[in-house]
Amino acid sequence: MNKSSTDITSWERIALIAAIVILLSPVLYLLKAQTVEPVPAAGPAEFVGSEKCKKCHEADYNKWRGSHHDLAMDVANESTVLGDFGDISYTDPYNNVTSRFYRQDGKFFVQTEGPDGQPGDFEITHTFGVAPLQQYLVPFPDGRLQCLNIAWNIEKKVWYRLPPYEVKDANDWLHWTKGGQTWNVICAECHSTRLTKGYDPDTGSYQTTWFEIDVGCEACHGPGSTHVEWADKPPFARAQVENYALEIHTNNLETADQIKLCAPCHSRRFQLGDNLHAEGELLDVMVPQLLREGLYYPDGQIMDEVYVYGSYVQSKMYQHGVRCSDCHDVHSLKRHKEKNDLCTQCHRAEVYDSKEHHFHKKVHNGQPSEGHLCVKCHMPGRIYMGADYRPDHSLRIPRPDLSAELGTPNACSAQDCHADKPLSWNIEHYTKWYGETRKPHYGSIIAAGRAYQPEAEAELIHLAEDSLVPAIVRATALELLRDYPSSASQATLAKALEDDDALLRYTAIRSLEYFDAETRLKRIAPKLYDPVKAVRMEAAMMLSRLPEEDLRKDDLEAFKKGLDDYRSAMLYNADLAAQRFSLGNLAANLGDDPQAIVDYEKSIAIDDQFYPAKVNLAMLYNRQGDNGEAERLLREVVDQEPELYQIAYSLGLLLAEMQQNQDAGVYLGKAASGMPNYGRVHYNHGQVLLVLNQPEQAETALSMALSIEPQNQDFFVALVDYYLKSGQSEKARSLATDIISEFPGHNAAKELLQYLER
Repeated sequence: MNKSSTDITSWERIALIAAIVILLSPVLYLLKAQTVEPVPAAGPAEFVGSEKCKKCHEADYNKWRGSHHDLAMDVANESTVLGDFGDISYTDPYNNVTSRFYRQDGKFFVQTEGPDGQPGDFEITHTFGVAPLQQYLVPFPDGRLQCLNIAWNIEKKVWYRLPPYEVKDANDWLHWTKGGQTWNVICAECHSTRLTKGYDPDTGSYQTTWFEIDVGCEACHGPGSTHVEWADKPPFARAQVENYALEIHTNNLETADQIKLCAPCHSRRFQLGDNLHAEGELLDVMVPQLLREGLYYPDGQIMDEVYVYGSYVQSKMYQHGVRCSDCHDVHSLKRHKEKNDLCTQCHRAEVYDSKEHHFHKKVHNGQPSEGHLCVKCHMPGRIYMGADYRPDHSLRIPRPDLSAELGTPNACSAQDCHADKPLSWNIEHYTKWYGETRKPHYGSIIAAGRAYQPEAEAELIHLAEDSLVPAIVRATALELLRDYPSSASQATLAKALEDDDALLRYTAIRSLEYFDAETRLKRIAPKLYDPVKAVRMEAAMMLSRLPEEDLRKDDLEAFKKGLDDYRSAMLYNADLAAQRFSLGNLAANLGDDPQAIVDYEKSIAIDDQFYPAKVNLAMLYNRQGDNGEAERLLREVVDQEPELYQIAYSLGLLLAEMQQNQDAGVYLGKAASGMPNYGRVHYNHGQVLLVLNQPEQAETALSMALSIEPQNQDFFVALVDYYLKSGQSEKARSLATDIISEFPGHNAAKELLQYLER
């Protein structure tokens, strides 16, 4: 029987199937690879170093190499040291100390004032930074690296003295050999990758280590061992894993998430522990400083060295989704474009890069002018570290009118703009160009709150509750409300405890400390279960003021865990006076006065200029009946900080309690003059003046108190009592009549009039 053309033998069939399998095997393999479940890692990812990234990411690696991140810190050698160590002498103009920079046996040395105030020779082992200045680190016993207070100016190629300049002597905390300039404390965590601080609070020593000496790839992307293991496999052998097996998401981030990635280093903040370079909430790692006096001007402009985060999150750019990477290359850190071209990536050049908008010439008197540049008006800067100009990233509209009201800087009056003109000239031209209309600014409210003005409470409440205002501004308003313990502010703080933003929840807890125990327990206990670490631990700290038996039994475990987290965070930073102080507060809350005294004294030993520890230690001694020690400490603070009028007030009250009325009158008078809008201080001053038999001055003080808070029953009764006892009943009647006409429900005034009628 003949075979048809379609008939094939079994061997031919096997061969055909084999050929098809061979042809399709890559496709089948690819399909298999695409359906594999994620492979669990054998253990937590580990750090591998930036060099491991170069093979696959050479372009990004080359951008990073030589960047400020790459050169953030290095071992001192011929290639890294930029300063002149050719036996060069430099005399500090602030303390007249002469330092000599020289080489010896291939190493770098400085001869300068040492920790005992005497000249010494110190080896420099590391460089710190690269431009516009370079600092140098000197190893000390107990694992410290100290930042020399003389740096190399890269542009001018000279040695120069770094601030702070007001260093008394070698015992000052700010002296280059002391805690204020200790690299392990202040600087280390942001200049190296996977830094472990290794501080021992019992011995005061350090075993600080890092994985990479500079800010490497894994500082942002997290430990890379799992990713490298995945990437080293052939493409078809790579399992389907999230984020390419990287620990931290960095691609196509929302604005807040990207800013959160940069903030742990680019902010003035309080660190909760070592930065593990892992994902999480910002307040799981650190707590940013608010717009506090001394750090920021009341309108939020930068004052002290606060870096970028706190100013940028105030900006409209941040509110509208502009990220760091929209202006800066994330690997080289360079700007994508220069001058106004950077801004006109988003803003229409024909509208904003025009004289009709900025009113400045690009060429003035035949020379190029910078008045038309966006950054000159919207990002005026300040010079830090004596040579480092840093623009304010709040990108605000210039407001010379606020300068007149609040004493804040403004771009028009900047040193390189119109500093030679009076402020009125700037306001006049600004008004001519942009009109009379001015939007209200939160700076006015914050300034009023800082000054304890009674009318500020309502405005602070409104500011704290305004969801259109940046969170850091709202949190600042909440913090200021702690000085206004009323039912209205309490309601606002209660609302903030439920806000979506962790910074507001955290601040609300801290601001509730002056409220009654029942309120604190009711409002704060639920926050022991907050998803964010800083909120949980602050809730536990605040509840530590209450007897433990007041807490629900179901909350005790969360409470103790929160306290452990709080204590760990404070111990991590116990080489700083503020955190030793916080440990003292915790001990005092828990009724452990001996430990509180130890911690307060250690705080003072770290920095004897840190007055809060002296104040709280004085209050503790006062509770124990040791008013002599309390008086000594408060007098130290008042002598040290003469403008801390609240402390003068506390000292005046203590002296009155000790019946040292003459001195009490002096310090209460000082407090009253420094806090003219705080009614209570005038009231207390008036009471002491009565004891001192100074009736006219007492009447003035009591009248001032009542004029500030006309509804305050205590103030009214005190003044009326003085009038009645001094035979001035008509003055008392007139006062009561005036008060009732303005406040018909004033009970004390009604009772007085009824009494006078009888």
